[in-house]
Amino acid sequence: MISRIASKYPSDNNAIIYEGSCYDFVKTIPAKTVRSIVTSPPYNIGKEYEEKVDLNKYYEEQERIIDECVRILTDDGSICWQTGNFVENSEIVPLDILLYPIFQKHNLKLRNRIIWHFGHGLHSSKRFSGRYETIMWYTKTDNYIFNLDAVRIPQKYPNKKHFKGPNAGKLSCNPLGKNPSDIWEIPNVKNNHVEKTVHPCQFPVGLVERLVLALTNENDWVFDPFLGVGSTIIAAIKNNRRGLGAEIMADYIEIAKKRINLAFDGLLKTRPVNKPVYDPNNPKINLEYEELSYEQLPLFEEENSFRYAK
Repeated sequence: MISRIASKYPSDNNAIIYEGSCYDFVKTIPAKTVRSIVTSPPYNIGKEYEEKVDLNKYYEEQERIIDECVRILTDDGSICWQTGNFVENSEIVPLDILLYPIFQKHNLKLRNRIIWHFGHGLHSSKRFSGRYETIMWYTKTDNYIFNLDAVRIPQKYPNKKHFKGPNAGKLSCNPLGKNPSDIWEIPNVKNNHVEKTVHPCQFPVGLVERLVLALTNENDWVFDPFLGVGSTIIAAIKNNRRGLGAEIMADYIEIAKKRINLAFDGLLKTRPVNKPVYDPNNPKINLEYEELSYEQLPLFEEENSFRYAK
């Protein structure tokens, strides 16, 4: 069986994973060929996949990859840089603010500073516990793709109508749903999450899907320079886009390949982005104990394609 995951650009496949540094891989991608870049770079806090360095050096490393991302981005494309805080001795440095001058240098337009709020995480004893991160959405020009109808969420009052004036009796809200706003309540990937793997800071697929659907069209390329276990590529191929990314950790690459093959077959379980975080009539909905995590699912290998065991 021919692999559906390529290892270099260009490729006729819908998924490319470069096993190595993003700084090397991005140089092989031609200018203005990627419609969207969605990533969550290391936060320089000493996780297993990063070396903690001086903040000035971290800034230089981020500038180096962002410069290349701007080069490969189409004129109507978007960059979504999802970050948290650098933390040392309970003092935080907001990385979105730290990195803002790099994007400003390229005259990119900041369309939203999206707040990703989640309910679970480490507890702090010296400051309030952190429960949000930010997604900086930049566009290269004023002529950019934004498919709002593709990501609308249910109206709070879907049957609300005008009570007077020329539209009396007609719906007062968009029947397709409302704008999801710039505050997103999406659970992070913790132990009981259906998508959980060994990665300590894993991207929820649903979060990436909302960005992919809103900011790209079908068959567009979506790039993640810090791919991890493949959530960005999964979000792309689930929605008839193409995904590419780089990863330096061999264990993550193998997991990403398995997950992507499952996604190609329509068998990868992911948490829907619009699934309620809490339903008072169904307390289990937030815990998701009824669903197995990635690590709990028995897998078997068949012609290099990984599937759920029956």
